[in-house]
Amino acid sequence: MNSRTAAWLIVIGFFWLASCHKPRTKSRDRYSQSDTARTAFSDSLLAHSAIEEIDFDYLTAKSKFSFKSRSQNIDNANVNIRIKKDSLIWLSVTGVGLEVARGIITPDSIVFMDKFHKEYYVFSYAQLSQQFKFDLNFPLLQSLIVGNLPIPRDDEQKFRREKDFLLLRQNQGRILVDNYIGTKNRKLKRLTAVEQPTRNTLNLDYEDFTQLNNYLFPYTSLLTLDVQSEKDQQYYQTVIRIKHSRVELAENPLSFPFSIPASYKRKL
Repeated sequence: MNSRTAAWLIVIGFFWLASCHKPRTKSRDRYSQSDTARTAFSDSLLAHSAIEEIDFDYLTAKSKFSFKSRSQNIDNANVNIRIKKDSLIWLSVTGVGLEVARGIITPDSIVFMDKFHKEYYVFSYAQLSQQFKFDLNFPLLQSLIVGNLPIPRDDEQKFRREKDFLLLRQNQGRILVDNYIGTKNRKLKRLTAVEQPTRNTLNLDYEDFTQLNNYLFPYTSLLTLDVQSEKDQQYYQTVIRIKHSRVELAENPLSFPFSIPASYKRKL
């Protein structure tokens, strides 16, 4: 695979991204007074459960990026990441000891520079969402890297038990999002988003939780996207994995160097 294809697929891979509480059924004959008290206590915990999220000002990471679709495959590309929370994501892709691509991502747009071929691309989320048949946005991409909820929880959204998880269901326009929270560490372990009416589905799993400062940080994120083709109506799968080797949280501002030389040509 040439450097142009690898760089392009890395940025495309990144951008494939963008409940009512059920009371327990009670049997008056089977519940003792202590059972009732325990149930009330459990329901109270569910109603007031908090999700352990990572609070930071700035983040840096050295990571491996993998991408697999029916037509392309990238295995363990080197990516350096810098984030200003909720504002900016900076990416630097290296290969054979040289930087081949650089990207800058904001809540409004994405700019990607192919340094090998002296070209650059500018995207809006609306363009990418239309192209890939799934609503994409900055919070979802940041969540892929960090592991926080991409959609903030409001006070009316309640948890319910789902096997070994607490399930938080959120309705975001035409997308129904199920967040599966670990009962022991209260971390987001899995996110499932289903778009209506296409039934295009995104699954995001977090693994390798490791202590980072005062937080548990997921050092591996695995995204699986199943999207229906308009041509043959079949569903095709794309798999993206980010595996961090080093992550640091910082309070002091980071630099985000990004400038496009005048000689570079804009593509698309």
